[in-house]
Amino acid sequence: MPTATFNTSEGSFTAELYLDQMPITASNFIDLANSGFYNGLTFHRVIPNFMLQFGCPKSKNPNARDAGTGGPPGGGSYTTPGGETITRDRGGNIPDEFTAKISNEPGTLSMANTGQPNSGGSQFFVNTVHNNFLDWYDKSTPSQHPVFGKVTSGMDVVMKISGVSTDGNDKPRTPVVMNSVTIA
Repeated sequence: MPTATFNTSEGSFTAELYLDQMPITASNFIDLANSGFYNGLTFHRVIPNFMLQFGCPKSKNPNARDAGTGGPPGGGSYTTPGGETITRDRGGNIPDEFTAKISNEPGTLSMANTGQPNSGGSQFFVNTVHNNFLDWYDKSTPSQHPVFGKVTSGMDVVMKISGVSTDGNDKPRTPVVMNSVTIA
């Protein structure tokens, strides 16, 4: 099972990626990480007792008002372990992967989206509490966020980030920078 090491300005954490159970979503993340897409971006949304959101290319400028609205370039493609080629649509989005029933438990990595079908791209969040209402198979809300990995070390760093001071839009007052994401 591949792992991702997130080297942030607040410290590092490592997560296992569920490539076998979530090949479309995990392969998308791996492709973006290996290309350096995430390097230099900031966490644009941090809500204590909920989650940390990351992965918008517009967040490279920590003062960008539209951080949280971007994704990867459209038309890029990658291959899953099963040999399937996935091409991102013109908005940089990938197909929803509602297959494995993995709950949004503390430490899980989950695909962010707009709430519309097939609207996930590069943004994801790390759950800091059990947010089962975000599970794609929990019909108590319309939210559908598939889990594609889980923090295996450095959860203290995740919790440290979750406690940073934020503004009225949940953006950290002092940017939390993703220096690099390394896949092993």
